[in-house]
Amino acid sequence: MSSLNKIFLFTFTVLLFAGICFAQDENVQAEQMQIWMNYMTPGPMHQLMAGGVGEWTTVSRFWMDPNGEPMVTEGSGTTEMILGGRYEKSIHTSSMMGMPTEGMWLMGYDNATEEFTAIWIDNLGTGTAIAKGTYDESSNSINLIGTMVDPMSGEYMDFREVRTFVDENNQLLEMYMTYNGQEFKTMGIEFTRK
Repeated sequence: MSSLNKIFLFTFTVLLFAGICFAQDENVQAEQMQIWMNYMTPGPMHQLMAGGVGEWTTVSRFWMDPNGEPMVTEGSGTTEMILGGRYEKSIHTSSMMGMPTEGMWLMGYDNATEEFTAIWIDNLGTGTAIAKGTYDESSNSINLIGTMVDPMSGEYMDFREVRTFVDENNQLLEMYMTYNGQEFKTMGIEFTRK
């Protein structure tokens, strides 16, 4: 084989290899871009949350003692979707023991992990309650498990929340705490669309 043929064969091989690598890089980039697009695009669970957009009246019940009568208070809420329909933001106002209260609820659905994350903050403290969970189609509810600080002990405590989409104009949010190894319902909020 002549030197010219060897140079030609070497050049052809290098170009062929480079072309294959470039094509593979393009394919990998296209796959990665598609994964990212799927991750960032709101889907059915975001549409589920968007069903809560609007103005609401609330009736809240709080139990300090599992065997006692609940404290009942009325309030209102405003819910909107933010950041291009990716997250739900709700502002709630009410009163507790004669004191005006205000709280904010943020909820998102992560397409990658296929779970919801909810964050609650209010003017009754300086802590943040964070919970994660999934949607249960059979009960049309989002079931969340989380932690928050008990200000009395300074330690984290577990809680469970269930958000039920009763119908288009009614929702129910229930919260359960575990105390001395026993779970009991501490809160129930009925939401009615205005």
